[in-house]
Amino acid sequence: MSQPYDRVFNFSAGPCTLPVEVLEEAERDLINYKGVGMSVMEMSHRSKAFEKILADTEAALRALLDIPANYKVLFLQGGASLQFSMIPLNYLGAGQTADYIVTGAWGEKAYEAANLVGATTLAYDGKSSNFTDTPIFESLPLTADAAYVHFTSNETIHGVEFFGDPSVGAPLICDMSSDILSRPVDVSKYAMIYAGAQKEHGPCRLHGRDYQG
Repeated sequence: MSQPYDRVFNFSAGPCTLPVEVLEEAERDLINYKGVGMSVMEMSHRSKAFEKILADTEAALRALLDIPANYKVLFLQGGASLQFSMIPLNYLGAGQTADYIVTGAWGEKAYEAANLVGATTLAYDGKSSNFTDTPIFESLPLTADAAYVHFTSNETIHGVEFFGDPSVGAPLICDMSSDILSRPVDVSKYAMIYAGAQKEHGPCRLHGRDYQG
């Protein structure tokens, strides 16, 4: 048995095998995207063709996640990790504190970055148990007037995941980089959801989830 273009059979747990038809379409679009005469990498970010890409992507996200009309969808550079510091810079005011629920390596990085910006409270730290479980939100000692509560819905390195959308008194912020679009989400319960586009949306996820949990 052989594959077109002398391709190998890839059973990697990371980036997965894509259908040849998808790769061929990407190859064509790399030369001339949808007949506009250039690739996406060459066109202006203000061009009608690129604006349509953004509009179509936003519309798809809004439909898939049922995002309410009063929520904004932002496409930002820097990946999800940049938001570790951008979130406290934008949400954490003087004299306020933010609660962090740390259940793995990514939540820990977010907490460490926030500490460089302002006051934070570690509402839960799973490090003592080697990040093997998730807490019950209702049992956590959350700050009554916290600027926000931050958690990571799925920790790929340690393999623990929150299922469902918790309700808290403060604005809720979640890093959903590795499980967004894998289940229905009640967006209205969150002040902000952020995710790295290359993770759950990328080819490494098309064949299934690559973590334990």
